[in-house]
Amino acid sequence: MTATRTPRIVIIGAGAVGADTAYTLYLRERAPDIVLVDIDDQRARGEALDMQHGQALAGGARVRAGNYADCAGAAIVIITAGAAQKPGQSREALLERNGEIIASIVAAAEQHMGPETVLLIATNPVDTLAQIAARHARRPTRRVIGSGTVLDSARLRWELGEKFGVDARHVHAHVIGEHGDSELVVWSHAHVAGAPLALPVLQREEIARATREGAYEVIRAKGHTSHAIALSLDRICAAILNDDHAVLTVSTDLDGAYGMSDLYLSVPCVVGRTGVERVIEMELDAAERAALAHSASVLRQRIDSIEPAAWPSDVTRDNDTIRTSL
Repeated sequence: MTATRTPRIVIIGAGAVGADTAYTLYLRERAPDIVLVDIDDQRARGEALDMQHGQALAGGARVRAGNYADCAGAAIVIITAGAAQKPGQSREALLERNGEIIASIVAAAEQHMGPETVLLIATNPVDTLAQIAARHARRPTRRVIGSGTVLDSARLRWELGEKFGVDARHVHAHVIGEHGDSELVVWSHAHVAGAPLALPVLQREEIARATREGAYEVIRAKGHTSHAIALSLDRICAAILNDDHAVLTVSTDLDGAYGMSDLYLSVPCVVGRTGVERVIEMELDAAERAALAHSASVLRQRIDSIEPAAWPSDVTRDNDTIRTSL
């Protein structure tokens, strides 16, 4: 008998990102039951206990250490686990290792997850690992989401808010494509209260560079990123749990949108209880279309570098993606 979906969120990986995500969800009371799962049981227990000690000062949510069995009936399972790059290790080798880790985690979680659970991937390189997760998952691809460029878009909005002296929440701008070096800013749709952002090309390039390299700056200063990605994951979780139909630049499987298929990359999507409800196709100018095509080619080469024999043959695909022009 399949377990029914509950307001539970399971986070697999109790490192900096996983712990910060649990803490953010805990403070905002996104779910009454938040579970941390990690290969290091004591690490997960310690992080959960540290949060629970403050429950009298926070709210009614509960954080606890658990295991894969807690994925049964969960509304959302978030994967933040992954190997860190070692000195001298190539990105290709790291990708292969993290691909193996994601595949094994998905296989273990799928033994317990119900059909309505949404699988949310945060481990980098997130677009490629979300695609690997989708190929090993036993659920429609709309229910397998990468955190994508939600964080990059938030960084962009902050940069523009600082530039124009306005609240970042009232800046509307998107970063799409890869969550990484080939991402692009959709300047043709950037605005504040409907007013286009009048910026010379040089300033646009500087802001795009600051957005793209924001993670590197944080890593140089503190060793890792965790707070802002936790907030991004919280926003995606809120959209799913509340059925917000929010437009977020998550990483999703494209099925013809933007002229691309069978590829995960980040574009504006309507996100609700079932995961990605539809992809929104923005009208891009010629330069933006070329930049998106380049970003897609980078991701295509990366996913094609994975040994095809490692892919399962009986993949559940979702061929009913709805696309909306905008």
